[in-house]
Amino acid sequence: MTERSDKSSVDVAPETPDTPGGVVPQTPETPARSRPPSVLGAVAGAPAWVRYALLVVGLAVALWLPNGLYPAVAVDIACWALFAVSVDLLLGYTGLLSFGHAAFWGTSAYVTGLVAIHAGLPFPLAVLGGALAAAALAAPIGYLAVRRTGIYFAMVTLAFAQMIYFVANEWRGVTRGENGLQGVPRELAGLDLSDEYYFYYAALPIVLAGLFAAWRIVNSPFGRVLVGIRDNPARARALGYPVHRYKLTVFVLSGFIAGLGGGLFAIGHRFVSLDVLHWTTSGKAVIMVVLGGIGTLWGGLLGAAVLVRLEDWLSFSGFDMIGLVTGGLFVLVVLLFRRGIWGSAAALAQRWGAGRRRPH
Repeated sequence: MTERSDKSSVDVAPETPDTPGGVVPQTPETPARSRPPSVLGAVAGAPAWVRYALLVVGLAVALWLPNGLYPAVAVDIACWALFAVSVDLLLGYTGLLSFGHAAFWGTSAYVTGLVAIHAGLPFPLAVLGGALAAAALAAPIGYLAVRRTGIYFAMVTLAFAQMIYFVANEWRGVTRGENGLQGVPRELAGLDLSDEYYFYYAALPIVLAGLFAAWRIVNSPFGRVLVGIRDNPARARALGYPVHRYKLTVFVLSGFIAGLGGGLFAIGHRFVSLDVLHWTTSGKAVIMVVLGGIGTLWGGLLGAAVLVRLEDWLSFSGFDMIGLVTGGLFVLVVLLFRRGIWGSAAALAQRWGAGRRRPH
């Protein structure tokens, strides 16, 4: 994408809802705007040993997590990390703010629970079935939503998510309404996974597979086109890229990864309630992404870990107003660290490295 973008030296007007797919006005006299180097670019441009070291540290932390935390909290962090990364694929790399991603997370949770209860399949197959159902649901919703931008896209996704929520509430014969699905089994080749400690390690390969898929998406030519669409969709369209098709594809992929997290969440808790479909669940994932750093896969992981651990600590301490603390933390990060935890740390490291390379 970068190579093709360099061939164009003109700037174009941003895409608006009033000119979808139409003729894009060009202003040849206006020079192209230069953007500051992104955090993704800084990490991608780091020496290979730095990136491999980060990968090794990340794997070591993933293996250590249930030994340092309560295993059930470790399972929640892994599930929410997948959800946050799926939201960041849209928000950070495509510029689409979805307030309805709970529809895919929750749909996968219900389908996974139903498959596990009625079919008795091993939990990885049940989770895969739930993720496929989430991707199938994302296709028609994305087809209608990606033709809108900005607040219109957010409202369309929110409206569809609320529709799914009320359908689940009223379809009591299947979802059991407010009572939810109870007693979701954890079956895997006769192994006893009733202990969350062992279930975490059984679920970890699925989590790593989902994170690897997200990494491959953003580090592929397809991902670079997504970044180009995020930066200037009109220019991407002028260069011949089918913008809506790219947006729809990443929307479905994002729904699939969110479904992996939702299915594991259902198996991990052995219970599925309407909360998994509520709009506040989507908002919580957005907060995780902003807290960790928009446009950085590591940021989604960090944001999920910080928020889930903070909520668990406050709940264990008997503090009732958890939302007040998490909301205040969100405001502080937005005001003081606009790049989030990982983004601010990467920018600081980049600035420090540039200072060392500058001749004295």
